[in-house]
Amino acid sequence: MPRIVFVTRTEHFSASHRLHSIHLSDEENAEIFGKCNNPNGHGHNYKVDVTVKGAVDPKTGMVINLVGLKKIMQEAILEAMDHKNLDKDVPFFQTVVRTKKETTNFDFPAQQKISAYLFGTESWTSCHQL
Repeated sequence: MPRIVFVTRTEHFSASHRLHSIHLSDEENAEIFGKCNNPNGHGHNYKVDVTVKGAVDPKTGMVINLVGLKKIMQEAILEAMDHKNLDKDVPFFQTVVRTKKETTNFDFPAQQKISAYLFGTESWTSCHQL
């Protein structure tokens, strides 16, 4: 029986955004989101974990090539979001209120390259302003 293991790779990035819903008035946005609704936005430091699951390849001892996973995360997550305004620079976030949940659910373009192994993603932000 093959041994199944989980491997998590973590990356960090910094980005800005504004909590604002086009479905609410400016007053409602200000009331609900407070200072996170600042028209100039605000920034966070993000931590993103991508966890893969699979059988250990007896030839390599790996579930997935970690160098390849690092490259996918670099291209799909860091190049797309690091030091960017998420609301303006990342098309996915132009139609949703950019929350922690939406960052975790971000369907990065290279995801299909690891979909056979992907177990899940998780993201954390610095939230000292609340």
